Amino acid sequence: MHRIKKLTAVILSVLTISSVSAVGSFTAGASGTGAGLAEWSLNAYNEGWSYSWGGSSPGAVDCSGLIWSYCGGDRMNMLSDAQANGRDWGYVDNGVPRVHGLGLSRPGHVGVYIADGMEVDARGDEYGVCYQEIGGWNTWDCWFKLTAVSYPENGWEEFNGDSYYYEDGEYIVNTSRTIDGTTYYFDSQGRSDTTPSDTSGTTTSSSSSSSSKKSEKQTLWQKGSNGDEVTKIQTRLAELGFYNGSIDGDFGDATDKAFKAFQKAAGLYVDGIAGSDREVLYSDDAPYAQTEKKEEKQEEKQEETAENNDDEQETTETETLTTLQNGDFNTEVFNVQNQLASLGYFGLDATGYFGDFTTEAIKAFQKINGLEETGVVDEATYELLFSENAAGNVIEETTEPEEEATEPTEETTVEETVPEITEEEPEVMVEEIEEPEYIEEPEVTETETEPATEAAAPMGPVLPQTLPTAPATVNNSAADGDYAANASNVAAKTNKVAENALADSSANVSSSFVAQVKRTANIWIWFVLVALILGVVTFFVLKRDRKRQKYAFKKKSVRAQLNSKW
Repeated sequence: MHRIKKLTAVILSVLTISSVSAVGSFTAGASGTGAGLAEWSLNAYNEGWSYSWGGSSPGAVDCSGLIWSYCGGDRMNMLSDAQANGRDWGYVDNGVPRVHGLGLSRPGHVGVYIADGMEVDARGDEYGVCYQEIGGWNTWDCWFKLTAVSYPENGWEEFNGDSYYYEDGEYIVNTSRTIDGTTYYFDSQGRSDTTPSDTSGTTTSSSSSSSSKKSEKQTLWQKGSNGDEVTKIQTRLAELGFYNGSIDGDFGDATDKAFKAFQKAAGLYVDGIAGSDREVLYSDDAPYAQTEKKEEKQEEKQEETAENNDDEQETTETETLTTLQNGDFNTEVFNVQNQLASLGYFGLDATGYFGDFTTEAIKAFQKINGLEETGVVDEATYELLFSENAAGNVIEETTEPEEEATEPTEETTVEETVPEITEEEPEVMVEEIEEPEYIEEPEVTETETEPATEAAAPMGPVLPQTLPTAPATVNNSAADGDYAANASNVAAKTNKVAENALADSSANVSSSFVAQVKRTANIWIWFVLVALILGVVTFFVLKRDRKRQKYAFKKKSVRAQLNSKW
């Protein structure tokens, strides 16, 4: 037992030392560079790290924790922190620079750009750490250089066992370079065919390229900034009709408000920061504010384009149109969701992601507005959605007609059922009245007439008790004969009337009375059955008690005899 404990302790010690050595060797390679961050992220994917909300330790991380576990920094505001510190950034739709370990962002999520269009991100509980190509539904808004990571401008960089050469902040591809007397060839992914012996060498033009790159390095202007560039921004905003304040080179509240309005009109990310979006601001395609100057500028453009070919105009317009569908994730989807919400079709907050709920909302809009229900935002759907003729989704209008249609249905049912009842009753009465016609009795006695009279008495018109008899005051013998004949006729008619009255009384007996009689008969039958059952039970109980008494008496007598013998 003691040897087993020692062996177990040795094995655990070896495993601990080996794991520490492995982590230590990997950490040594991660020196806070873009290539180091890319390798760190690939290692997380290859080792199958799990997703843990708020996690930032190797093995269990969330999206920002994956980056923070390597280089630290501002975990909650990585993009904003990079912008505030003057780091390069831009929109993924415009292309991602050839730089290892760039940060990627979209609403509520960040990832790491590896190289050659591939990225790594900690996606969720069901996915863990993913390694996937950018595109399709896996879309990203912005790329940026992380504040806590250093990126090369010129020179050699090692990544994932291969050598890359950077010039002007990006590694070169599909070309060759002679560096320190050795010619190197770089493939489409930037990998060198030969590993350099000295990674400190640079090309002869690297120093001039580096200085020009630094002089042209992009910076940011935002609220609180000032200088010549702010003056230039204010001037351009005034030309476009967004700014009507003083052009003083001070980026104040008015300039901030004007620049945000420009960003919104241009479909850019609205943050009030003048960075790479200044290219759009200074371009000929920059949007104008809703002013008279915009109308004048549009008229000038129409006059200039009037000389162009109509076919070329249609081709250009077709190229600018975009189709939005399930799986898209961009600012256009965000704007479409807001417009659907304002019209009553979209009941959630806009996220920019085109999911199933957005698809159903588009179908509902297309149905109400007479379009084909495809769930895809095509040219016709997009134009009608943002036009003044777009029909909103009003639930109250569809509810009221249904209630009005329900009431006539109930009235119709009542009208149809009432005649059916009135038609059935006469048929039953006729059948019951016709039954006495088949009963004919040749002789009617006085005892038979009296019950009929009592039954017919409630009917009122006939009273058989007043049957005429031969009057005693008649002396004429001829009159006696006539009177006897008349009396016979009257008696016959009276008997007939009594028979009819008896039939009427039986016909007028209500069904409820008949049902009551039947129920009374059933009750009596039930009582008889219960009494019969009780009688049988009582008979058997008494019989059993008699047997017990008889047996007890016999047993007692036997004991008495035995006692007397003893």
